[in-house]
Amino acid sequence: MIKMSKTSLNKGIQIYSIIFTLGVISLLHAGSNAQETPPIFGDVTISQKFSPDPLVVRGMSGGSVEGNRITGRIETPTGPCNGFVDETPDHTIRLTSKFDYLKLQVQSPQDTTIVVKGPGGTWCNDDLDGKNPGIIGEWLPGNYQVWVGSYQKGKYFPYTLQITEVK
Repeated sequence: MIKMSKTSLNKGIQIYSIIFTLGVISLLHAGSNAQETPPIFGDVTISQKFSPDPLVVRGMSGGSVEGNRITGRIETPTGPCNGFVDETPDHTIRLTSKFDYLKLQVQSPQDTTIVVKGPGGTWCNDDLDGKNPGIIGEWLPGNYQVWVGSYQKGKYFPYTLQITEVK
């Protein structure tokens, strides 16, 4: 029978715990996808032929302000200004050049809305693709503020916002 003091046993357990933890962290890091998780409420600056395409940012939809209060209108040529958003935009997208085609598409497990304000106007949308909103078109250079809304005041849902030049 091997005799160990309590101090030696405790040190052995601590060392084993540290080695085990480092091993798990190493395995998780080695097995992780090369792509990083998109930032939450990230602001982006892009120019033509950006990479990766689609560029993805994420956030939480919703707020306590009606979308039409942000826009000052009930509807835009791209759709109705529905839903509830925060006072401040969820994202700012800075375009350093003109885009003949650019698509912003929200993906969420719940029904969401989108409001975009920038050079040349304000755009809203509800159901571009199923219950997912988006804005497609020609975009001028400049800063665009983006809000993603929820249909019920104070309800917040996770989403991703994909930005692509691909038709």
